[in-house]
Amino acid sequence: MDIKDNLKVVAGPSLRKQVADVLRTAIARGELAPGERLVERVLCDRIGVSRTSLREALRELENEGLVTSLPNRGLIISELTGKEAKAIFDVRASLEALICRLFCENASDALMQDFQSAFDEVMTAYTRKQPPAMIAAKSRFYDVLMEGADNEVADRMLRSIHIRVSQLRITSLSDTERRKASLEELSALVAAILDRDAARAESLSRAHVDNAARAALSKLG
Repeated sequence: MDIKDNLKVVAGPSLRKQVADVLRTAIARGELAPGERLVERVLCDRIGVSRTSLREALRELENEGLVTSLPNRGLIISELTGKEAKAIFDVRASLEALICRLFCENASDALMQDFQSAFDEVMTAYTRKQPPAMIAAKSRFYDVLMEGADNEVADRMLRSIHIRVSQLRITSLSDTERRKASLEELSALVAAILDRDAARAESLSRAHVDNAARAALSKLG
């Protein structure tokens, strides 16, 4: 869902979750930028929900570290310091290496085909050089990886990490050299996974995240 399209959330038993998901997506895509102040009235109008539902969702995002409450400013989209970003990438490196290994070991042949298709979408998005499309394609790529890995705990943790990483990825993907290098790294990783070479996939995954971390942290200064 795109918060800019003023999509209305349909009321249901998981309304809080729906609202939280809309906000997570907006944060991941950069539509709600780090440091941006969250005005309840504006958000309620855009999403089409009550302040009660919005506040419940915002509390959930605050617990996840995506939203921060500041004195005299209220809630803002959390900003990452260099130290926080490094910590996030450290955790991401371990989780993604695990996911890649488990995918090699557990994924069905059908999911292997889905994985190849997802990577084809990544390649197309990178060729078009549109960061939002790249982020969407990589989300699909990781969705398939996590489905095949079949580890609910790692899945839940990595999804939260990826939202934070997306805030940094938007900047790094605008760098032509990093974009090219990232695609080369992913190509090697995909080849290892399709061969079900778990050890190599694990190693290449860590290298990819380490390189992404260096690129992102350099932008933070």
